[in-house]
Parts: sequence; structure tokens; C-alpha cells
Amino acid sequence: MDHQGQFARAALKLGIPDDEISRFTEHLRLSIRLSGGSGGAPVGQFGGLPRLPVGVDWPSAGAGPLPFVFSVDCAALPGVDGFGLPADGSLLFFLNHEEDHLAGGSGERRYARVVYVPAGTATEVAAEPTNPEVVGEQYDVFATLAAELPPWIVTRDDEDEDEDDLSPFQQQLARDLERDLPHLDELRALADDLWPSFEGLASADIGGYADDEVIRSIAEQTLAGREKAGEIVIPVAQWYSQVEREQHRLTSEWVSLARYSLADEFYYGSFVIRHDDLAAGRLDQALSVTEFSE
Repeated sequence: MDHQGQFARAALKLGIPDDEISRFTEHLRLSIRLSGGSGGAPVGQFGGLPRLPVGVDWPSAGAGPLPFVFSVDCAALPGVDGFGLPADGSLLFFLNHEEDHLAGGSGERRYARVVYVPAGTATEVAAEPTNPEVVGEQYDVFATLAAELPPWIVTRDDEDEDEDDLSPFQQQLARDLERDLPHLDELRALADDLWPSFEGLASADIGGYADDEVIRSIAEQTLAGREKAGEIVIPVAQWYSQVEREQHRLTSEWVSLARYSLADEFYYGSFVIRHDDLAAGRLDQALSVTEFSE
């Protein structure tokens, strides 16, 4: 479905100029919210035993199998403009939350795995591993759409934040917003009307914006890596402002592949990937970030 066209037509009826609508839709992303309960045909499964290609072993890190988190049927998911998920087949997410959290920003990827199973592949339910901790409670999940905007737009109207508390870069972003999007409040309200926020307990979100903290971590690692390679030199006094600018740039480059928290765990899991890698099917380039949920 042409969600951007749907939004543009509704905004034009409100009398909002076409060029302003176009600028806003450049930032508007829809995420796919997965939740239990009922709501039509299920689109995936949380917990339980995964369906893996025949003859393929359960993904592991060393000697231990990775906990299976959830899987989705890509063909059953609602289509989202500009989000390069495979059109069909299945995506399965495996993550050892504790080990991934301890690995932190070391670049170690063996504690997380995204497995893509193309449509038509012969699959079977994986044999139950000897370690019961890698198998969670199984339940079906259903999909709804939700509207998302980048953090620097979402936080612009924080009543507790005085303009003097903003950095020069943040103040410039605020001035640009006021100049380019004078109907921002009406546009945000329209997006919320078309794709209302889910009020229940979501199991996971696919797509949309990566968490601000995750992008900031990637920005810091990117700049530190470029400094180490001798590509750039950043004075200590300018480090924070450079991270801000890099974070802002990366927000449009990266997308959230999946983010979730488990009711019986203390960890919050997130998979992020560059738009280009997702569109090219390079799911092995997805990064995992695990944080404490409390």
C-alpha cells in the first residue's frame, strides 16, 4: 500500500502545502508492531522451537545454542514504504542477551544471529536442545502499523527542556524545523490518527527508527575508528558536537530491524542494519545491541 500517498492526500485536505508535506514524509517511517492476543491471521511466533531448513543446525555460539527469540513470515507482514524487508520467506532472530550485553561495543557478533529462510525452502521444527533456557514460552503474534519520527523531532516539544539547555547543533535543528515545517504539530497529529499508537503490551517492533542510544553508540565507534585510522583528528573540546552531527547523519542511514523486551527477562534486545544492507539482503551485517530494560 502507498502509505506516503495516503498521508499526503489526507494532509492536502487539511490545507497543508504540498512541499511541506513532502519534507515531513521524508522523516516519517512506519514500524510493524508485533503483539500477542488476537487480531486476524498471525504473522509470526515468539518462543518455542524454530522452523529451520532441513539439515541446518540450530545457530550456536561456541558449544552452546543461541536462544531463539521470535520469527516472522515476511509475506504475512504489512508492506511498508522504503523498508527493504524480503517480500517473502521467514526471518528468525536468535540472541544470547547476557553474553551480548557483556560483549558490549567490542564488535563481537557471535552471540546474535538473524537467519533468513527463503520461500520454498524445505523446513522442519528444530529438535529441542538439551539446554531448556534457550526455548521460551511459545505464542503467536499479530501485526499493526505505527508511525515513527526521528528523535530530534519527537523531543522538540519536551516541556521540561529549556532552549538554553540545548546544544548549538540542537538549537539549529529546532530553528530549521520551525522554518521548514510550520504545520509540524498538525502533521504529527495526522500521522497518529492514521496509524494510532498501540496501547497494549507489544512483543516487538520491526522497522522504524533505531533507538537514539544505539545510533549514538554507533556514531562514537565510527568516529573513534576513523581517528584511529588517521582519517580525522577531533579536538577533545569538539568531540561531543562531532558525535551529535555524526549521530544525526546516521539516523537516516540505519533502520531498526527488530527491537523487543521480554517480560521475564531484564534485557532489551535490538537489531539494527543499514538501509543499503537490508535492501541487498546482507542480513549478516545486522548489529545487535543488548541493554538492561530496567
